Amino acid sequence: MTTTAVSVTDVTKRYGSVVALDGVTFDVQEGECFALLGPNGAGKTTVTEILEGYRRRDSGAAQVLGIDPAQGNRAWRSQLGIVLQSDRDLGDLTAAEAVHHFAGYYPDPRDPDSVLAAVGLADKATSRNDKLSGGQRRRLDVALGVIGRPRVLFLDEPTTGFDPEARREFWTLIEELKAEGTTILLTTHYLDEAEYLADRVAVIAQGRVLACDTPSRIGGRERGSARVSWADHDGDHEIHTDNPTEAVVALSQRLGGDIPALQVRRQSLEDVYLDLIAGDRPTEPGPDEAGVS
Repeated sequence: MTTTAVSVTDVTKRYGSVVALDGVTFDVQEGECFALLGPNGAGKTTVTEILEGYRRRDSGAAQVLGIDPAQGNRAWRSQLGIVLQSDRDLGDLTAAEAVHHFAGYYPDPRDPDSVLAAVGLADKATSRNDKLSGGQRRRLDVALGVIGRPRVLFLDEPTTGFDPEARREFWTLIEELKAEGTTILLTTHYLDEAEYLADRVAVIAQGRVLACDTPSRIGGRERGSARVSWADHDGDHEIHTDNPTEAVVALSQRLGGDIPALQVRRQSLEDVYLDLIAGDRPTEPGPDEAGVS
């Protein structure tokens, strides 16, 4: 049996005339990595901050580890790991000092040196935070978010500023956390990141959840038509079909075996995402863009 770690039911939030959240509903199971996808101003940061206990909702229900975030105490907070969009101001501390300092806040922290290595900062351990690059400061934020062995980890655009190698190292760290049973709520603009890490994804726009499912099924992706392309003596060809296997078999029979330059491509997560948010973009700056997330 699965246990719900995060529950959001019909949550609303307004800032004056701006509707940040309009009846948002989803849940995250214990040990699951759940990704929130959406354009800037969609409401991703607002719902995340409500779940972290930093913002108050106007209506609806929310629970994290069985507790209403608006009433979370110190013991509850010690079970959370949080990586915010912006880096922390730790300019007077070295990377190692910051991680060792934060480790002291938790009853059973990870080994600080191992965490620094996992986020790619082992060679910057003695560098002060204000001397780190933007991407390196972001890695330090991730280190501080995971040092306490959180039961629930909130990651708000965690790999912004990471180079491709650092992103892959971070993905490995997240897979290790998942294997240990950590529940992860991830917001990201990198759809390949969501597809690789997330068990389920939700697409949110203008404060409403448009779709929620596994990356391979969201928006009916598994039922969508496929593009089959190939080449022969007459040039390049392409067809769209709901049954690509049948099309490939027919091509193979017609061409007598191998099919030159054969490619079969179904809708990508990006294709489905863009379809879902098409026509659902705000006509004025959304809450994230207006500074209220």
